[in-house]
Amino acid sequence: MEIIIQPTAEAATEIAARIIAKLLREKPDAVLGLATGSTPLRLYQKLADMKLDWSRATTFNLDEYTGLPREHPQSYHSFMWENLFRHINIRPENIHIPDGNAADIPAMCADYEKAIRDAGGIDLQLLGIGSDGHIGFNEPSSSLASRTRIKTLTGRTRSDNARFFGSPENVPLHVVTMGIGTIMEARTNLMLAFGENKAAAIAGTVEGPVTADNPASVLQFHPSAKVCLDEPAASQLKRADYYRWVYDNKPDWQSW
Repeated sequence: MEIIIQPTAEAATEIAARIIAKLLREKPDAVLGLATGSTPLRLYQKLADMKLDWSRATTFNLDEYTGLPREHPQSYHSFMWENLFRHINIRPENIHIPDGNAADIPAMCADYEKAIRDAGGIDLQLLGIGSDGHIGFNEPSSSLASRTRIKTLTGRTRSDNARFFGSPENVPLHVVTMGIGTIMEARTNLMLAFGENKAAAIAGTVEGPVTADNPASVLQFHPSAKVCLDEPAASQLKRADYYRWVYDNKPDWQSW
């Protein structure tokens, strides 16, 4: 893992934007895995402002709630169009978001996995992290080899997401999510985490044992995982000074 600690979320997001921009410039037909929630909002704003060429890019979203109409303001379909897609020149046919209203969810999940394979696999997967270490909606105890499937949200995750729905009871109980095995097949994983409420999960992810109790810890096995943090999210890392030293002394050709 490359641990990138910055003073603020804004500074960490700037580095993440440069990483994605570099990929799109070097590989215009890149395949990107995208995340939702409050964490990547600044990133999507920066990417839109950079006026990159998305015309040949393909995207696959990590997850979607089940049972919400696509037009619902809290659906991830609405989120992505509002915060990124309508601001860039991506082709609608190159956008893929799990269908939480499919008549046959297992078949849809199998088709989603096939679409990722047919696209040549994901070049860069953007990730956030839950306060309990979940990535996508792979809650603690999820199989580290799992594929795209339906999952039941924990009470903690529904409580964390209640701010978007008004109360935990209004948060859908089920979601469709890429599996951990799917995420691990991306050629690069890029995680963003901001705020002290993510510090314990980040410490477990980076320095703890690899365990399904903290699904994000599986990224320790990934050959190219980058973690962009602000200082509060990095506050429980025992080797934070070392990670800062490594980043500050990278060769120029490795710098972002």
